[in-house]
Amino acid sequence: MELEVAGRTVRLSSPDKVFFPERGFTKLDLARYYIAVGPGILRALRERPTTLERYPDGIEGEWFFQKRAPKGMPDWIPTAHITFPSGRSADEMCPTEEAAVVWAAQYGTLTFHPWPVRAGDVDHPDELRIDLDPQPGTDYTDAVRAAHELRAVLDEFGGLRGWPKTSGGRGLHVFVPIEPRWTFTQVRRAAIAVGRELERRMPEQVTIKWWKEERGARIFVDYNQTARDRTIASAYSVRPRPEATVSAPLRWSEVDSARPRDFDLATMPARFAELGDVHADMDDHAHSLDALLELARRDEHDHGLGDLPYPPEYPKMPGEPKRVQPSRARKDPAP
Repeated sequence: MELEVAGRTVRLSSPDKVFFPERGFTKLDLARYYIAVGPGILRALRERPTTLERYPDGIEGEWFFQKRAPKGMPDWIPTAHITFPSGRSADEMCPTEEAAVVWAAQYGTLTFHPWPVRAGDVDHPDELRIDLDPQPGTDYTDAVRAAHELRAVLDEFGGLRGWPKTSGGRGLHVFVPIEPRWTFTQVRRAAIAVGRELERRMPEQVTIKWWKEERGARIFVDYNQTARDRTIASAYSVRPRPEATVSAPLRWSEVDSARPRDFDLATMPARFAELGDVHADMDDHAHSLDALLELARRDEHDHGLGDLPYPPEYPKMPGEPKRVQPSRARKDPAP
């Protein structure tokens, strides 16, 4: 069948293929969802290199991340050239129209993972993204408590404003629009500073420990989500869960009462029709990281708190500590 999407015609094959067996949602339901929230998800993806999380046969079939632009992509969908930590590079899909999202859904894309950069400058992020990840023994309500303290930290260090959203799972994401003046390394350093400050204020509830064995039942501030080539599901992205939940933008006044399962492929279109994109003004702001980077400098100078481990697939980075979990680290003999 053919769908009209903001002036483009997008062909949809096998529209009745079931993607979410528990709910009965089909590929057509997915495409119609992305049409319904089109202006919102385009705001989240516009001009950003975007990795596609594809499930061609639905959530119970094989899946993969597609970083390079798919073969046969229409010429009206632009690309952006990005470089990975390995030194390799690729051209990634870079949506500028709502129809690009529906075109990707035709190929089984459920979740869109945009880089925190724009095509015009792919080496300087324009978003600081904070991922509040509940560990075993914690849940969304614990992430909410951390998010409120995070809001206070952001305001205290530079008057930063964050925009919260559900992850589509149990966690919360808070995005801060920033001036594109800093490198990925500097933005990651700012995220580490945020995490450490949260950990100081909520030591029993929040951790920035990279190794799972050290986290305990706390909310993990996943600072490595700000490293180059690490991405977070976009606002309005459908998540590959049986309930077909979506990553839902929230107003701060909604964070306490919201529950991740409130927002799914069936309910979000009605919310969007009523409220529109509650993060629509996000791109009108651009904050400075100077105060957070000064906090990071003081952490290192006054407390000896330098860099933290990178993900395992990254090359060894300058100033990075040993990348080995504590229980496996070789102990130096006593003098």
